[in-house]
Amino acid sequence: MARIRISKPEDNPRILQIWRDAVEATHHFVTSEDRRDIELEVASFIPHVTFDLAVDEANSPLAFMLIDNAHMEALFVDPACHGWGIGRILVEDAIRRHPELTTDVNEQNTLAIGFYEKLAFERCGRSELDGQGRPYPLIHLRYGSSRPKG
Repeated sequence: MARIRISKPEDNPRILQIWRDAVEATHHFVTSEDRRDIELEVASFIPHVTFDLAVDEANSPLAFMLIDNAHMEALFVDPACHGWGIGRILVEDAIRRHPELTTDVNEQNTLAIGFYEKLAFERCGRSELDGQGRPYPLIHLRYGSSRPKG
């Protein structure tokens, strides 16, 4: 069973490797040129933020998540661990802390959209371009947006 902890600088190489492996496994729609450019952006960004990590019994990262102001900027799970419930553990922890959690998912990543919809996220918008202006449309999701407030 995975547990959650905050990342440390020595986790950064593993975080980048998880990102690489997850993108290779799930983002077939991204061109190899864009993937290289995005990886450079991600590699330069990682040292400047702290992630929530799901780690194994040896304290090794299996997945990472980044939350900024109740918006999930990133959730990547090592593909060797897909289907183990690790992403769900991270998202449920984020929802406990941020009941109005939002996220964006590439429209072409239908498995990720299905994952979030199973967790009661609902579509609340769409953008034609990704956050860097690339031609990868985003679906905007909000946790429980139609649940009664109370």
